[in-house]
Amino acid sequence: MNKPNIAIIGLGRVGAAFLGNMLLKKQNINLVCVAEQADTPAKAKAKDAGIKIATLDEIVAKGDKLDVIFELTGSTAVRKELREKLMASNNQHTVIASDMIARLIGSLINDAGLPVIEGRKTGY
Repeated sequence: MNKPNIAIIGLGRVGAAFLGNMLLKKQNINLVCVAEQADTPAKAKAKDAGIKIATLDEIVAKGDKLDVIFELTGSTAVRKELREKLMASNNQHTVIASDMIARLIGSLINDAGLPVIEGRKTGY
């Protein structure tokens, strides 16, 4: 089986925990890049691990070379922008996984799961 190529957008509390889980399981995935505008500890951790820091446009430009994009910003505007850019690029391969999917995966990998942020809207 080929390793899935993934990207993570958003390295705040949820994205940081998810990144930590992905780095533990790195032998089973290819973490291609991450995107985070702020200088978060998780962004520094990704950089230290040799993971490319990219923009949203750079992630979209990877086209079908990415299998899954985990959109973990908690921003409906970012999620909408990502969907629109993927549609405009005619990318019918890459799946956008919301924080709900990341939570499911996180709970399967780690008993602690991912942090819950009060008032945060989840979903697609």
